[in-house]
Amino acid sequence: MPLTISRADYDELWQDYTPAPQLPSDLGFIEIQTPVPERLGQGYIQHLLWHGIHLILSNYRFHEDVYVNEKAQVRAIMMGEIGFNLSGNRCGKSTGESFIEWGSYDDSDEWTWITYADDPVLKVDIHLESHMVLNRLISDALKEMPAEIRQCIEESDGNWLSEIDMITPAMRSSLEQIFHCPFQGKTKQIYLESKCLELIALKLEQLKEVDKRTGPFCSLKPDDIDRIHLAGQILTTNLESPPSLMELARRVSLNDYKLKVGFRQVFGTTVFGYLHRYRMERAQQLLVEQRMSVKEIAQAVGYANQSRFAAAFRKQFGVNPKSYLLNKKSG
Repeated sequence: MPLTISRADYDELWQDYTPAPQLPSDLGFIEIQTPVPERLGQGYIQHLLWHGIHLILSNYRFHEDVYVNEKAQVRAIMMGEIGFNLSGNRCGKSTGESFIEWGSYDDSDEWTWITYADDPVLKVDIHLESHMVLNRLISDALKEMPAEIRQCIEESDGNWLSEIDMITPAMRSSLEQIFHCPFQGKTKQIYLESKCLELIALKLEQLKEVDKRTGPFCSLKPDDIDRIHLAGQILTTNLESPPSLMELARRVSLNDYKLKVGFRQVFGTTVFGYLHRYRMERAQQLLVEQRMSVKEIAQAVGYANQSRFAAAFRKQFGVNPKSYLLNKKSG
């Protein structure tokens, strides 16, 4: 039975264990580890703060699915966050993804944040107090950014930048070193600051390649990302007769340009590529289950023509579906 709770009550649960950390006024080093409230699950969230940097290490698992509802309110949201989801799917970010959210926007929407019981959360978030902190840390890298991305970062007031990509092997190495930091005191601060600097540099380098890999850049707000994820869900639940691009854009209340460019930024592929990839993965799953014939599976994933399905499957997996099914049946 999932737990549905308001954002205010959710925050109060955590505050009962440890008050929310405040940035140190003397630019010292503060470290606070907050255990997960027993009502919710087990694990911890660790806060480390120094020199305008707030490093958050999350390592926890909930007893049950938790739905946190936040009421709509007219307010200005300011963000300066670079995050890395080693495990866990929260707020439109999935396992294995890195992201940056930077700038300001007006928030007047209701939100529901879902954390699943069977989906342990292991993540690193780097919050920076202002764009001045980022400029101080890595000004040379900013100069190499595409102009519109650099403008979002350097002039955050009224601009919004949101980008999601995969965690690279280099990022993963630094993340694991952060979780297994062997030092204490001032040495720990210096070590963690160097690792945060390394992760920020790696993320900005990845961001610099956005134009080369995906074409035009589109600034996405959290609500846009949610709508793009909804578009993905609509596609995967309508495999036999998926909507056209224009119809899909209409159903999620985005223009077709933002949907196309946003799909590349969020999922790393086109709308058609996303649908094709899911069809093939679903077909493979159905073949493994051995409950349907190849013809039935082709129809289930949206192929009226069995030969076209076989050709697509063979191109994806290097073997035709009949041979794949026979191999599974023979063990």
